[in-house]
Amino acid sequence: MGLVLVETFPVAPLGCNCAIVADPVSKAAIVLDPGGEPDRVLASLARHGLNAVALVHTHAHLDHCLSSARLSKETGAPILMHEGDLPLYGDLGRWGRMFGLTPEAPGPVARTLGHGERVACGAGALEVLHTPGHTPGSVCFRLEGDSPLLFSGDTLFRRSVGRTDFPGGSWDDLVSSIETRLLTLPGDLVVLPGHGEETTIGEESRLNPFLGDRSRPVA
Repeated sequence: MGLVLVETFPVAPLGCNCAIVADPVSKAAIVLDPGGEPDRVLASLARHGLNAVALVHTHAHLDHCLSSARLSKETGAPILMHEGDLPLYGDLGRWGRMFGLTPEAPGPVARTLGHGERVACGAGALEVLHTPGHTPGSVCFRLEGDSPLLFSGDTLFRRSVGRTDFPGGSWDDLVSSIETRLLTLPGDLVVLPGHGEETTIGEESRLNPFLGDRSRPVA
């Protein structure tokens, strides 16, 4: 059967969509983008009888990794992200102060992720797609199996794309990532973005107003 989506829910402070996928047989789970509300994440794992084996991040902005240090301490699950975002992750405290927050010191990153790598979990895995643009180390995670999904982080949204005006952002890289690594996926693939509602690859290929025009950066 492989991995299945157990639950997804927006977490404070900025409504990042945190998700939990798991192997139903072994009860091993991966938490994607634990941006905040760690007690809520821990409660979900406990409610479903799951054991977190990895905390993975589509990128290292504050709202996607605010709970990572605490969750790693309490579950023993390693923190994983692309090496391109390690500088952003190390600067978590400064970003927190900009939003009036005082985050815990970043937990150690156990392993960095590369394009094409698979993050194992029980009998299944998540495939890593490196999609720089929103940040240098932005990645998407592809879940295969009976109900395939793409966790697109802040690279691709329903009828929108990630902003590129933060440090390390690049409009050209973002568009290239979407066109070469996302829009080439099956059109019926369901996309769960880092914020907001789900969509599909086919819908965004046809209807997203920000694609196919590199001259229109997103502010």
